[in-house]
Amino acid sequence: MKQSWWSLPLGVLLGLLSAGLVLWASRPERKASILLRPPPTPRPLVVDVDGEVKHPGLYRLPLDSRVEDAVQAAGGFTLQANREAVNQAARLTDGDHLLIPGRGDASSASPVVDQAFSSPPTPTVIHFPVNINTAGSDQLQALPGIGPVTAAKIMAFRAEEPFSLIEDIQKVPGIGPATFEEIQELITVGKE
Repeated sequence: MKQSWWSLPLGVLLGLLSAGLVLWASRPERKASILLRPPPTPRPLVVDVDGEVKHPGLYRLPLDSRVEDAVQAAGGFTLQANREAVNQAARLTDGDHLLIPGRGDASSASPVVDQAFSSPPTPTVIHFPVNINTAGSDQLQALPGIGPVTAAKIMAFRAEEPFSLIEDIQKVPGIGPATFEEIQELITVGKE
């Protein structure tokens, strides 16, 4: 049995080819790539700041903002602001309406309680949409174009006939299509 010099390299080559075929056949199935995206950026809070601040208006604030942040965004308190009536540490939620009272406002008077142990009242916070079937006068007056007289008319009207559609508010004397257009996105007749 005479072997030629080429039988050894041929055996090695066949062994390598066999190993390559085995590895190629047993390779894991190729799957679709996974695209990793950054987590969504949280939307800022939108807060309406009114009353005794230098620049009333709508402000976009980061999540976990407090009343103090909203007041600072609105330029700070005016000289007439009743700072003691405002809990600046209160947390805000999206859609809040902050009404910073003045020194002479009846709503800013603190109750006669041992004030050494009680915290001052927070500013009025209105959550939108306002339910026109259950809202109080302050909530109704937070709507554009609605003052104390019109708020009283709304409450008197709904006592006789609750609103079934938001459009029914136009039946109240003093509320026409122009006012309705301003408030339609801010009101509801659903349950709170």
